[in-house]
Amino acid sequence: MLSNPSPTTRDNLRSLITSDADELTRQLQAHQQRIFPPSARKSIRQFSSAEAADFIGIHQGYLRQIVAEGHGPEPSPTGRRTYSVQDIESLRQMLDEGGKGPRKYVRHRRDGEKLQVISVMNFKGGSGKTTTSAHLAQFLALRGYRTLAIDLDPQASLSALFGHQPELDVGENETIYGSIRYDESRRDVRELVRATYTPNLHIIPGNLELMEFEHETPKALIARQDNNSMFFARIGECLAEIESAYDVVVIDCPPQLGFLTLSALCAATAVLITVHPQMLDVMSMSQFLQMTGSLLQVVEDAGGTMDYDWLRYLVTRFEPNDGPQAQMAGFMRSIFGNRVLSNAMLKSTAVSDAGLTKQTLYEVDRNQFTRGTYDRALDSVTAVNSEIEELVKQTWGRK
Repeated sequence: MLSNPSPTTRDNLRSLITSDADELTRQLQAHQQRIFPPSARKSIRQFSSAEAADFIGIHQGYLRQIVAEGHGPEPSPTGRRTYSVQDIESLRQMLDEGGKGPRKYVRHRRDGEKLQVISVMNFKGGSGKTTTSAHLAQFLALRGYRTLAIDLDPQASLSALFGHQPELDVGENETIYGSIRYDESRRDVRELVRATYTPNLHIIPGNLELMEFEHETPKALIARQDNNSMFFARIGECLAEIESAYDVVVIDCPPQLGFLTLSALCAATAVLITVHPQMLDVMSMSQFLQMTGSLLQVVEDAGGTMDYDWLRYLVTRFEPNDGPQAQMAGFMRSIFGNRVLSNAMLKSTAVSDAGLTKQTLYEVDRNQFTRGTYDRALDSVTAVNSEIEELVKQTWGRK
């Protein structure tokens, strides 16, 4: 039997952990300074004609015709044209100017189309949840939807990917906690929204401060006051205040089933559950779904609403040539049917290597990889995102 540690051992352990945490923070900040010095600003790469045409929603030949008429960027000295995100947005606006009927290329919500709130979640870390959230939010923005990304994970990896370092750039009361907290320091959610380097994409960043909501909610439940709404309604109330400014909201939930996740579920109109197709991960998801069902029943009984337009499972970090993974993906499809997305997010060194420099595949220079590796990864990500875009359009009743 293990004996209880002595006070000296506990003190030494505490000192060691504190020292390690301080040193790790210092080294991470130094690494961040090397990669992105204070004068640096994150940017997004130039896109080829084919990519620009896909984002706008036109054929490449039509894009060439438009450019030949004097619109779009000038060619490089080699005669090759590349397109910035600003070029793509300008062309999209130009194509819709003076058009009749609903705007075709500027894909903003129309009358009667409700805000889409997609909560991306899983109980287990390492399922590709944040990678999925980042690429989905950026893809939708590049396609012309006014998109808001909310980093609800205290680890704040989504914020870092979009250029907001949680330990350097996100101060006290600057996460969504500032707008859902229970005391007099509560802020207007509009004050928390930040622009990114991608047109149409805004973010509410995260950091460890989000854990305060998990700590304060039990106290608020005990000392319930009439002027405080229940925890599960608070994110939805915040989004109602800025609803008219966005078409889609993507929420990156924490990898735990706490008060933040439950509030995100109540605010959502759709749920995307990421899962790595291995037995342990699927078993973990089974427990997660059981717990989620039980807790959502409690929330419903307390007045929460759980009306979703769709729920889908996304197979992530998938290796098609891995027999057990292929079997597990098939097992899931046999159970959930078309609620498993047709496309899977492939495992790729391009995704992981881009993450080392805190970039998405839409940002990283493709010359850093062999063309086949990069193209397979980008095609996989884009196929998944396009399938989700179709679900959004179907919800709105668009063809």
